[in-house]
Amino acid sequence: MKNLYEIGQFVETTVVAISGDTVFIDLGLKSEGFVDAADFKDENGNITVKEGDKVKVYFVGGKHEELHFTTKIAGSKIKGDNSVFENAYKNNIPVEGTVKAEIKGGFEVMLGTTRAFCPYSQMGYKQRKEPSEYVGMHLSFKISEYKNDGKNIVVSNRALLEEQASAELENLSQKYTVGMTVTGKVKSIESYGAFIDLNGFQALLPISEISRSRISNVADVLKVGQEVTAKIIKADWKHEKVSLSTKELEADPWDSVAEKFPVGTEIEAKISRVADFGVFVNLAEGIDGLVHISKLNVERNTNLKKVFNPGDEISVIVEKVDTEEKRISLSTKVSNEEENNANEYMASHKEDDDGMSYNPFAALLKK
Repeated sequence: MKNLYEIGQFVETTVVAISGDTVFIDLGLKSEGFVDAADFKDENGNITVKEGDKVKVYFVGGKHEELHFTTKIAGSKIKGDNSVFENAYKNNIPVEGTVKAEIKGGFEVMLGTTRAFCPYSQMGYKQRKEPSEYVGMHLSFKISEYKNDGKNIVVSNRALLEEQASAELENLSQKYTVGMTVTGKVKSIESYGAFIDLNGFQALLPISEISRSRISNVADVLKVGQEVTAKIIKADWKHEKVSLSTKELEADPWDSVAEKFPVGTEIEAKISRVADFGVFVNLAEGIDGLVHISKLNVERNTNLKKVFNPGDEISVIVEKVDTEEKRISLSTKVSNEEENNANEYMASHKEDDDGMSYNPFAALLKK
């Protein structure tokens, strides 16, 4: 039977059985593939996988129905034969090695008894350590150069980590799609939002997407470790950026605003924000209306920020509601106190006009 896999081909599959020194994996064929159990043993010799576990392996060869896979080529088991490294180079199979020393330009890496070189730029990926910290570490590499029958071998730890990260991103991009609802925990809080951990991937919850109410400080509403349920609104996996929104899961208060605030409604409310063109008044949670400067009892070119302050109470009347554009136009309402003072003033001058409408100029002439 002709092999269905090419040497070095990457396969993600499931462990179906473990017997002695062999781990059998599901290939969807009449027979299973197998991996040496040593590939899954920890430093204490314990097998780290069990039946049902997902594993990532590479095809290294086989005859008839016996298909052999490996997680990586362990250099410690190879003595005197560099052809296996040539095969790993040609077929993009990871190899194991130990960082022996820091040398000019990078590191000396031992692949079993074979010496290889790893440049500084090819050690580590996103979170790099100090060079001295890598010495003595047992790591996995990709062979980037193989020359002179294995006398000159250049390896890269970074290339392998990038491939792994790319594969993980591909899985995440299929798991997390725009429009779906996810649950994660707050990893960190910034001035512009919070990062939410989604099984190891951090997505951004912008401050503007936390609530329909205006929020000035993220830490006032979220804490590190807090569980958050949000909706994915943007996903740029190429640049590893995903944006979330908890606001999208809240009921939209504008759906019922026309019934709550019909034209003519008189409201006592607080100013939420002052702009050059008017003041915004908070009518309800997530609902602000605008009193345009032309509707305010101020002179032209008045600096509104010197007259009004957020938190000030103001009496307003609803003039127009535009639910489609999510806008409410307001005008100021004369307060009861102002109206009473005007009435008292008019009443105190009734005698001045002999029953006629009060005329301030006539009143002055009588004095």
